[in-house]
Amino acid sequence: MSTFRSLHILNYRIWFVGALVSNIGTWMQRTAQDWLVFDHLTAHDAGAMGVTMALQLGPQLFLAPVAGLVADRYNRKQLLVVTQSVMALLSAGLGILVVLGAAQLWHVYAFALMLGMVSALDAPVRQTFVSELVRDDLLPNAVALNSASFNAARMIGPAVAGILTVAVGPGWVFLINTFTFLALLASLAKIPTASLRSLPRAGAGKGRIREGLRYVRFRPDIVVVLVAIFIVGTLGLNFVLFIAAMVGTEFGLDASAFGLMNSIMAIGSVAGALLSARRSRPRLRIIFGAAAAFGVTSGLAALAPSYFWFGVALVPVGLFALTMLTSANGYVQTTTDPVMRGRVMALYMAIFMGGTPIGAPLVGWVANVAGARWSLAVAAASGLLAAAIGLVWIIRTRMLRIRVSRQPRGLPQIRLVSLNQAGRPTARTGTQTGEGGGTADGAARDTSPDDAVER
Repeated sequence: MSTFRSLHILNYRIWFVGALVSNIGTWMQRTAQDWLVFDHLTAHDAGAMGVTMALQLGPQLFLAPVAGLVADRYNRKQLLVVTQSVMALLSAGLGILVVLGAAQLWHVYAFALMLGMVSALDAPVRQTFVSELVRDDLLPNAVALNSASFNAARMIGPAVAGILTVAVGPGWVFLINTFTFLALLASLAKIPTASLRSLPRAGAGKGRIREGLRYVRFRPDIVVVLVAIFIVGTLGLNFVLFIAAMVGTEFGLDASAFGLMNSIMAIGSVAGALLSARRSRPRLRIIFGAAAAFGVTSGLAALAPSYFWFGVALVPVGLFALTMLTSANGYVQTTTDPVMRGRVMALYMAIFMGGTPIGAPLVGWVANVAGARWSLAVAAASGLLAAAIGLVWIIRTRMLRIRVSRQPRGLPQIRLVSLNQAGRPTARTGTQTGEGGGTADGAARDTSPDDAVER
């Protein structure tokens, strides 16, 4: 099947299995950690959850330039062995503290910060390591399947964590997660280094970080995608906070209900990732259309009258959020020069994850002051704003205008046309590399106005 075509590659198959197990453990820990802060160490304080998320994701902002350069210069497989091993040790350390009953809120803050620092180095390496496992024509599919793996784990992990947190406590969930890192380490050990694709490496010397920033600066298509991702990532993707506030405060339920809601939303997330895997290439219209749909469905979730209907609303929220994120990730990776890919993806991850130190405490404050439903309204506004920015950019940059054709019968037709089309369509094609014309293999792509709308 075209959806799973990357799994025909043995190295990618091995990586996929190990990453799936590790991702399940990661989601187990995230769920247990958030509930530990929300229910065990505070009196349902959404703000404290926001601080924890900010500490864990904030290092992306500061370490992204260095992390991206490291991913472009050094052996990615060896780097992954180091980062995964350190994260396993951090998980074990926090688990021991909680099991012994010695954990305090500041302990969780400290471990969240340390884990965030290691994750900031790990993220661009994981993102770009996939390009060493598969051919360029399979890269969009492999990226989408990675998202599907992550969100399948999101469906399984929180449900398991919710049950275990109630049964044995969050500390044991952290210790179990320690062993799931071994699955990914074993997968890395089974992939022969000689079988990996040899890709260009960034050279030594000063100015390499500035080189990556300069590359993005002259790619306005990537810039507008990053702006949209920043807005939605900062204000719209604080799912754990939204769900905990709605489940614990609005509906008055426990950790198992919290874990179930995370899993239910992940059903939509997996569907979104798999639908993205079926597409031959990511398109700009999909990114911004999904952002608009995410805003609308988040608004519907905020209005849900009961726990049941809240769960129903979370499915399309997850679907459109992952459609946007997977398409954006694939678009940035496949249109970036391979030698720049690590630095560009580090910037992508910094903008995507690094907005959380701003957004999570703010959304937590909104949930505490105005209520959980208003925090979801903030998410809805972020999706609609990102979609509006994307639409305006496409119309202005590609010299498009909205044209309404009145028909003798029926409804008028509304379409986007290029200014140079005047009164009749013209078959114009061109190539450029500065505004989205580059592909993963460095080839130029058709960038006619029609193609711009299609993308």
